[in-house]
Amino acid sequence: MNNVTRKSDGTPPSKGFRLDKTNAKLAGVCGGIASYANIDPMLVRLGFVIGALVSFGTVAIVYLAIALIAD
Repeated sequence: MNNVTRKSDGTPPSKGFRLDKTNAKLAGVCGGIASYANIDPMLVRLGFVIGALVSFGTVAIVYLAIALIAD
């Protein structure tokens, strides 16, 4: 018997970081981070929004870099 933990959509978890295009709002970065860390994507999105406001946009540049580099 195979005891593989599956994600909510029934697919097995990925071994590395990937953009999550099925759970994407913009580019899938927050969905990918949430899938990799096995947490709620809304928490990651909230963290990015708060980070972008506090850091005067630096986090937005990091988001864009991740979106361009990943996958």
